Amino acid sequence: MSDLFFYGTLRHMPLLKLVLGRASSQLDISQASLSDHAVYGVQDQVFPMILREDGGVARGLLVKGLSDEDRKRLIYYEGGFDYDLSPQSVDLPDGSKAQASVFYPEPGLWTPDQPWSLQEWADEWGELTVLAAQEVMAYYGRVDADRIERSFPSIRTRAWAKLDARKRSTGDPRDIAKDVIVHSHTHAYIDYFGMEEIALQHRQHDGSMGKTLNRSGLMQGSAVIVLPYDPLRDTVLLVEQFRAPIFLADDPEPWMWEPVAGMIDPGETPEQAALREAEEEAQITLDRLENAGGAYSSSGSSTEYVYLFVGLADLTKTIEDGGLATEGEDIRTQILPYQDFMDRVDSHGFKDLPLLALAHWLARHRDRLRG
Repeated sequence: MSDLFFYGTLRHMPLLKLVLGRASSQLDISQASLSDHAVYGVQDQVFPMILREDGGVARGLLVKGLSDEDRKRLIYYEGGFDYDLSPQSVDLPDGSKAQASVFYPEPGLWTPDQPWSLQEWADEWGELTVLAAQEVMAYYGRVDADRIERSFPSIRTRAWAKLDARKRSTGDPRDIAKDVIVHSHTHAYIDYFGMEEIALQHRQHDGSMGKTLNRSGLMQGSAVIVLPYDPLRDTVLLVEQFRAPIFLADDPEPWMWEPVAGMIDPGETPEQAALREAEEEAQITLDRLENAGGAYSSSGSSTEYVYLFVGLADLTKTIEDGGLATEGEDIRTQILPYQDFMDRVDSHGFKDLPLLALAHWLARHRDRLRG
């Protein structure tokens, strides 16, 4: 049996319950603190770290009597953040002390930011973190922690997309709580993408429940796709990069001409992501975004939802070194006069569906944008 002191996100009861796989009412929990320590946010991250600090006090929870299985689950979850357990003496409200293990970050791995607040974190990131933890813990005992750590940025991106999807209502009167019956739901595979399998029934148009269907879904985050357009020069900018799935399809030309595109990071709006991706991929600054709609890119196989924009900009230069090396991107750009661009659209010279959708939107709105 083990006693652990939690100073950070695991003080959030929904998260602790999920990671341990049992209710907080089954746990022996008390308030505690760790002297000569302080808790700070991690720079450019949404979780905290603990530091030794003379005169500081790190407040938290002491959880007693954790089983070996509890400990394994906690180490599996915290391993994705590069945290390891260390024994410490914590202070209890009655003035006594207790021995407990504490998760410490690897020295020098993270840079501290501002003092961390559990309430502020829970208000902004609690729901996202619990959703991400659901996916992480679904692979406990099946996938090693190193693979989870590698996949964690994508896991959080998918969680952010799920929160966004929950707001995506168009007025359909049907109720999924009554009109969909789930028999099984399995997290089948995880890496950059996830794959989930489900067996379900849904209500048919005649009012009856249909037969059980076995389906799979490629789990992705939401994305932005933005076509840069210069209304003064009447030109568009395209980016070209290698696409592995096109290569896997045996297409002999896996280098694709596309609009600027990228995933929406947790905490970002689609508009913020569009502006960021234009800078990263094409090294251009967009003056204004025109909303060209949004839709699921392949609703029969993937969860990806794309937000479409036309971005107004001064298009005067092309590049050969776009994208982020950290993401393996190797991007070049080209600028096309509008008429040449549409001629290639009409002659089937492009193979990217979002590019075609934005081309047709631009054709309908070009006069307004130029005016």
